[in-house]
Amino acid sequence: MKIDAVDFFYLSMPEVTTEADGSQDALLVRVAAGGLVGFGECEAAPLPSIAAFVCPMSHGACQPVSASVLGRVINGPQDIAAIAADVAYNSMDVLQAAHTWSGIEMALWDLLGKARGEPVWRLLGYPASHPKTPYASLLFGDSAQETLARGQDALRRGFKAAKFGWGPIGRGTPAQDADHLFAAREALGPDGILLVDMGQIFGEDLARASARLDALEQARALWLEEPFHAHALQQYGELAKRCKSVKLAGGEGAHNAAMAEHLIDYGGIGFVQIDCGRIGGIGPAKQVADYALARGVTYVNHTFTSHLALSASLQPYAGLAAYTICEYPAAPKALAVAMTQNHLTPDAMGLVRAPAAPGLGMEISAAAVQQYQVAVEIRVAGRTLYASPLF
Repeated sequence: MKIDAVDFFYLSMPEVTTEADGSQDALLVRVAAGGLVGFGECEAAPLPSIAAFVCPMSHGACQPVSASVLGRVINGPQDIAAIAADVAYNSMDVLQAAHTWSGIEMALWDLLGKARGEPVWRLLGYPASHPKTPYASLLFGDSAQETLARGQDALRRGFKAAKFGWGPIGRGTPAQDADHLFAAREALGPDGILLVDMGQIFGEDLARASARLDALEQARALWLEEPFHAHALQQYGELAKRCKSVKLAGGEGAHNAAMAEHLIDYGGIGFVQIDCGRIGGIGPAKQVADYALARGVTYVNHTFTSHLALSASLQPYAGLAAYTICEYPAAPKALAVAMTQNHLTPDAMGLVRAPAAPGLGMEISAAAVQQYQVAVEIRVAGRTLYASPLF
């Protein structure tokens, strides 16, 4: 099969706010090859990602992503890996290239699975897709009482685990943060799994992060996610030494497998969280899952948007029965819900698993794409490089 076309659909809610909610817009990718189409999703700002695909060449190592993708043959996983290597080399100075390629790569796996009549996880070498316990991925409330209410709502909806993140956490005093942590624990009860995401709020400030450890331990949080910037390996490593029962989690900011592996080797994390829409797609995510398994670190998916992205995020570790927890967008915006016709809903036991249908197993809603699509045109020197396609 030859890659005939790559189309981008910039979707957005009517109003986008500063709320730390990545489901407010989306960049849907459609790849056509061999009479089939596959779909993927970039977890990044849509406009720069589109520009990285169509931008004029600056020099040999600063070519548009399209130069390494269009017209290429795609008949097996090895072809996806070969294109990935070319994108990394030819577009090394296009810093958005990894995000742009992530959505394309995801779509190529979807297309290849459809061509072979197999789910992506089977193409990755897994004989089965094992169920995962979904955790409701939530934002901290503006007040501890609101955090309590959000946690109670998640429990009523059947979630056994919940992650609270962003919002006011880390912006005030350790005592104020402790109020939120204890409210979250109260909401989930003694048996609920509590996860905490600091959203890189401490930058490289080890002292501020350390000041929250006692409350995290008292609230019996399973992990502390992203206390620092993704590059702050020294701070991660030192904080990990100061932790008792709580473990550090990170990796969603990794734009390649090496960044995630360094967090494991030098950052001392106990959970590595990978977003297929950022790291370069499903292939490098599977590489990290294998690397983590060999080093006794738990792999977890990262996703906060659509169920297309959710399905993709489950594929790299679907066959690892020992890794039993997964992030699940519990309160996404209407756009993210409507984007797919089908959804990965928890079963009677409250568990979810990667689909058994060919490819990623998700059907895109044409009506939703048409409703939320943002019209965009990119012109350079009077020539149109990109115009919003029709779905």
